[in-house]
Amino acid sequence: METHTPVTADHVVTCDDAGNKIGTVARAEVHTADTPLHLAFSCYLLDDAGNLLVTRRALAKKTWPGVWTNSFCGHLRWTETAEDSLVRHAAHELGTEVRDVEVALPDFRYRAVDATGVVENEICPVYVAHVVGQLAPHPDEVSEHVWAPVDQVRAAVEATPWAFSPWMVRQLSEIPRRQLA
Repeated sequence: METHTPVTADHVVTCDDAGNKIGTVARAEVHTADTPLHLAFSCYLLDDAGNLLVTRRALAKKTWPGVWTNSFCGHLRWTETAEDSLVRHAAHELGTEVRDVEVALPDFRYRAVDATGVVENEICPVYVAHVVGQLAPHPDEVSEHVWAPVDQVRAAVEATPWAFSPWMVRQLSEIPRRQLA
């Protein structure tokens, strides 16, 4: 039974274990020590030379501030598909467009607790896409970014997993190498 709550302007969609939408929570209030399961996505962005964009989360972020992570991620709104949300977040977080969007891990799900006790608890399909044009990262989202060869990124994550977001560490170990080529 759906228990949809009123949708706020900036919200996160909560879901049951099967990924069915059940409600919304204001984004500013959702991440706590008891974060409900919610819908999200992660994206790995490649340039035309095959380099992978790695971003450092802004220091003002509530979860994992200052941690290096995948290109970008975000939460779905009630009326969005993951792909719609991906396009919206590419524009907002990185000031760019994407093309050739492919799902790499359709059933990815994780729960992680950061050093402050804040929990991420997401059903989070993982995508790979290509950048269109230049980046103009939003400073409230991204503090730094770098384009690097995929093999170098994989090696860095394997050597120093503590320096990267827990979702990126798991995702990179599961994404087939051919999809990030």
